[in-house]
Amino acid sequence: MRMQRVRLNQKPFQFQTIQELPQGRDLAAGIVEAGGTRGYLPGHLTRQSNSIHRGIPMAATDIASSASSWKQPAPRRRAELLRFPHALWRQRELWWKLSRREVQGRYRGSMLGWGWSLITPLLMLAVYNFVFAQVFRARWGDLQESGPLVFAINLFAGLIVFNVFAETANQSPTLILNNANLVTKVIFPLEVLPAVSVAAALFHALTSLVVLMGFLLVNGLLAGSGLGLPATLLWLPLVWLPVLRGCLALGWLLAALGVFLRDLNQVIGVAVNLLMFLSAVFYPLSALPERWQPLLQLNPMVLVIEQTRRVAVAGEMPTLAYLGWGSVLGLVVCELGFRAFQKARRGFADVL
Repeated sequence: MRMQRVRLNQKPFQFQTIQELPQGRDLAAGIVEAGGTRGYLPGHLTRQSNSIHRGIPMAATDIASSASSWKQPAPRRRAELLRFPHALWRQRELWWKLSRREVQGRYRGSMLGWGWSLITPLLMLAVYNFVFAQVFRARWGDLQESGPLVFAINLFAGLIVFNVFAETANQSPTLILNNANLVTKVIFPLEVLPAVSVAAALFHALTSLVVLMGFLLVNGLLAGSGLGLPATLLWLPLVWLPVLRGCLALGWLLAALGVFLRDLNQVIGVAVNLLMFLSAVFYPLSALPERWQPLLQLNPMVLVIEQTRRVAVAGEMPTLAYLGWGSVLGLVVCELGFRAFQKARRGFADVL
């Protein structure tokens, strides 16, 4: 049996093969130094001693005896219909810490820090509004009497949703490639990495949503309609739930394919730019000729963007068909993406 040599406080000890180490919720419970990189110590070892659970080193002989006494758990007999919720729930603490580090690391060292997450969408909104509303004299249907900022508000609402998709799609193909040491040197739940990318994108979307709410308030005051925040904004989490699940499924799929297809990152970049103009971001779906509307509705982002504008800007309830079918299809594609990723990860180490 091939043994892996691990060091803890410069004291060598032996583990069983990586395949025999436990998988699951205790994976991130302890951390050891493996070959000069940080790796995960199985949680059943941390339960042997409160000291190591708190991050205090444990004697190498004690750990070795605990590792030798551990036995491979019996395989599950009952097949799970949905595996991805259980997998993410087991790693929820690691997911939260990595997501927080991703958001903090993006603005670490900058003078404005978290303020860039507010400035960036404002600058984008100002440029797009100037080009389309002032230069091209574009109008948002028959809603111009609703206030002077109605075009900017509808445009920004579409950008918020599309940016969640764009950020996830652009980062996913290189997630595994940029973290190759997590594949080849340590035991790590790789399925968390795309979930971290989606969580970071959701944070920026929520930040932009605060800006959108501010524009709604100002537009309501300028139009003389009083409070510009519709009560239907409370439906927004349910409206966004299908697109978040879809982005998570896309993240798993692109992260797996990106290991084997190195040109995928360039292809995705071009595709995202094209989809921005085909997702009804800069225009309402009703502005298209009727013969083209069914074709454009095949794009899932069009449905999500239209429903977001419906509840956040127009003050209308979301359609029940969207909520029902969106939730079901979101679960299906998310489960398929997760299973495809888990199957493809077996070959990551050979390629990397």
